[in-house]
Amino acid sequence: MTREIVINAAPFETRVALLEKQRLIEIFIERARDRGVAGNIYKGRVTRVLPGMQAAFVDIGLEKAAFLHASDLDADLGDEFVSEEGTTPIEVDKTADADKTPSRRIPIEERLKKGQELIVQVAKQPIGTKGARITAVPSLPGRHLVLMPSSNHIGVSRRIDDEAERLRLKEIVRAERPSDCGFIIRTACEGLTKREVQGDIRFLTKLWKRTQGKAETVGAPALLHYDMDLVLRTVRDLFTADTQRLVVDNRRDYQRILEFVETVMPRMKNRIEFYEEPEPIFDRLGIETQITKALERKVWLKSGGYIVIDQTEALTVVDVNTGRYVGKKSQEETILKTNLEAVRTLVEQLRLRNLGGLIVIDFIDMETSAHQREVFESLKDALRKDKARSRLLPISDLGLIEMTRKRTRESLAQLLCTPCASCDSKGHVKSTSTVAYEVLRRIHREAALNPKLAVVTAHVHPTVAQFLQHHEDRTLGAMEAQLAKKVVIKATESLVETQFEVTGVEAAA
Repeated sequence: MTREIVINAAPFETRVALLEKQRLIEIFIERARDRGVAGNIYKGRVTRVLPGMQAAFVDIGLEKAAFLHASDLDADLGDEFVSEEGTTPIEVDKTADADKTPSRRIPIEERLKKGQELIVQVAKQPIGTKGARITAVPSLPGRHLVLMPSSNHIGVSRRIDDEAERLRLKEIVRAERPSDCGFIIRTACEGLTKREVQGDIRFLTKLWKRTQGKAETVGAPALLHYDMDLVLRTVRDLFTADTQRLVVDNRRDYQRILEFVETVMPRMKNRIEFYEEPEPIFDRLGIETQITKALERKVWLKSGGYIVIDQTEALTVVDVNTGRYVGKKSQEETILKTNLEAVRTLVEQLRLRNLGGLIVIDFIDMETSAHQREVFESLKDALRKDKARSRLLPISDLGLIEMTRKRTRESLAQLLCTPCASCDSKGHVKSTSTVAYEVLRRIHREAALNPKLAVVTAHVHPTVAQFLQHHEDRTLGAMEAQLAKKVVIKATESLVETQFEVTGVEAAA
């Protein structure tokens, strides 16, 4: 399968698209104003201990206190590990010991006291009204390995299925690692030389020692380790052997990627490309259109059927409909084909929109139990390809399937949209910042495609104009210098907040 990574990097926002056969599978967005904190390591101070919830709140210096559950106080490592590429910290599969854990766990109130300081790592971004979720079992992911300072165990990704290779890699790590640290051998480690594996061990060990050293010299709350930005995290976690190419449109980031790859995976260097055409890369590859469609409620199926996705505060509801599709045989066959097609599209949309938590799917009613089993097994099989952990319940008597999907970051709609003020917050529209960054990209596009322009003017809603002038004034100045054109932002009352118009004026002859 043709797999590509496309990076659109601007001073105000970085967007990473993961494509399979030119279709958008995942989108990652990081804005300079609010960079994510997942993966960061902090020295925190306990502010509250809640025995009834077996949890504590910890001040790590963010706006809201972070949440620490008792289960995240200990490393409880089994023999095998699930490598969740692109997620930090790496999640450990604890199912083998799950039945023993409660009996030996000491209550949180006997282990933590108000005012106590401890080293923690952000496992989940703050989402909505909730603060970050943290763990007291930090991990440091490298390209090939993950350092686990709270364990002395060596685990291997389940995706490395050759037993001889698993043993070889374990022996290399066992011989080189410090006695007080454990390691997870990631999928990317397969086939590496002894020297390459040893290099990752030394790099991660030094990084952890620096983190420990800083912890000894600062008071809580304090940031001890800042995870890589989105560009380098993408290369570290997603740029794997099955990726045909990585394309980036920013010269500085292109050089950074080359230097990083030269150090950790030089054999992949020839797959990196710099895009320098005037047309924006997300427009050229049709990614911009696919992002817009991923914010719509209705998703059409190739057959003419469709699914409707509604995201509420409590859960996500998916409704499957035959739509224009009438089939060629019986009604039951039409329903089965629509439901099976909906399964593939649904799983793609869960991943693309990054939908998590409780999800209820209302498939079209099927009369025969054989058809119900076929749809259920198809959904189970499709979810195996999704890196986010999920749990699936059988079809209920009402024809519904309930499932959960691990939530690690904001959904695409939460990231790009805001509740609609015109409909009592029942719907969503693009947020002010999302519209503002679309305006900046459009200005850049018009200027790049029309070199003769001397002035580029953006007519925007006053709220968007205020956002750009107050929060992105430096970006506007840098853009004028880069494009060698004057950029004008005009507040226009007649436009709604999501509308804008960009025009240009050529230099006088």
